[in-house]
Amino acid sequence: MKVAIYHNPSSFSTRWIEYCKSNKIDYKLVNPYASDIIGQLKDCDAFLWHISQIDYRDMLFGKQLLYSVKQMGLKVFPDFNTSWHFDDKVGQKYLLEAMGAPFVPSYVFYTRGEALKWIKQVSFPKVFKLRGGAGSKNVFLVKDKKKAFRLVKRAFSKGFRQTNVIREIKERARKRGATKFKYFIVLTRAVASWVLPVNNNMKTFESMHGREKGYVYFQDFISNNTFDIRVVVTGNKALAIKRMVRKDDFRASGSGSIIYEKNQIDERCIQISFEINRKLQTQSIAFDFIFDENNKPLIVEISYGYMYSGYDACPGYWDENVNWHEGSFNPQNWQIENLISK
Repeated sequence: MKVAIYHNPSSFSTRWIEYCKSNKIDYKLVNPYASDIIGQLKDCDAFLWHISQIDYRDMLFGKQLLYSVKQMGLKVFPDFNTSWHFDDKVGQKYLLEAMGAPFVPSYVFYTRGEALKWIKQVSFPKVFKLRGGAGSKNVFLVKDKKKAFRLVKRAFSKGFRQTNVIREIKERARKRGATKFKYFIVLTRAVASWVLPVNNNMKTFESMHGREKGYVYFQDFISNNTFDIRVVVTGNKALAIKRMVRKDDFRASGSGSIIYEKNQIDERCIQISFEINRKLQTQSIAFDFIFDENNKPLIVEISYGYMYSGYDACPGYWDENVNWHEGSFNPQNWQIENLISK
């Protein structure tokens, strides 16, 4: 078995490489952005690439390359079932509805007229989302019809930038607990990093990917949620964390406020995640849950990718029978173990 890995130090690849070294598995580092990537892989049996939603190149061709490599006879991570809906909330809507998943009611429109007609008939607030973005990026609350009308007008004209600079600045300040003075410093640095020609992934993504337009996507706003539950299923194992919402906000993803204790996790979310993944047949998938007015768990969205360091403090995991296993673990090891063992 020879494993090909694309190494990005901030991705799963760091732990995949550690696993190969510890278990004496032959591996090589490859460059998926090179024109000869197919040739690089011809002496390999598997290819692992943690494609990223903040690299425009990954989103441009990553899924297509992985599927092509799969057709060569190599094992790949993530495979098609795992990755095709990655960073695509509109695609996830169709998929979760098709699976009969308990999913927050969601609505997508591809013409201005249809969207405006719908807005006139429904109540607000609603949650507006662009199809891509992590950590609650490009997600905000629409409190009334007037705001919704403005969003529709923009969606079918100039569109939306991938990054809202003002929101990015506020989020940086929030995470640093900024006072007014510190907020000014954060603001100055953030503006400088955006304006000056420095290595900035989001700036590059912004310029290369283009604006989002030609559709609008809304979800029902489920009030009184002070947290969400994220469950990550990999094979027959699942981990979970509880993420608290930001202060004076409704969003939990990306807040950085995490609770790990087992007794804080609603195990219905674990059970639902296993049930849905049996239908989806993914290698690894994260489900984000909130709760409706009857305390019923509802899926908000899904993703195969996440910042792995945020899960290291989990005190244990569940198996597919929702039995608890105490102790530390490495979910990236599960990913590569499952891949090469099949």
